[in-house]
Amino acid sequence: MNGFAQFRRRLTRTDLRAVPEVRRALREMLRQWGRPGRAEIAELLTSELVTNALVHTDQDAVVTATVGPRSLRVEVRDFVARRPRLRVPGANDGTHGRGLILVQSLADAWGVRPHAVGKAVWFELDGGAA
Repeated sequence: MNGFAQFRRRLTRTDLRAVPEVRRALREMLRQWGRPGRAEIAELLTSELVTNALVHTDQDAVVTATVGPRSLRVEVRDFVARRPRLRVPGANDGTHGRGLILVQSLADAWGVRPHAVGKAVWFELDGGAA
């Protein structure tokens, strides 16, 4: 892929149907990136960040993904200042509490950037070997 591609979607609060829609849009954008293993990780991590933003803030969110020849950056912005907590889930937590652990484990870089209203949680993946 030469140059870069970007998509941006505004997500309505508590609309969890948006999660698979964002995954499909990201998959389509990444098809030309030529890094299938990295694209699958990107889909998983994006799902986690989008779900967290919609479930834990009860607000709208904006997801932006930018892919270039060497890297991908995904940012999910919400409108609540409270920073996400990285925590180790307990045995009784079921599937809850693992999102940021996955992001920390699988992303090449990640973080939280404050905004005047809210914050953005982001991750980056390098392209790996072509």
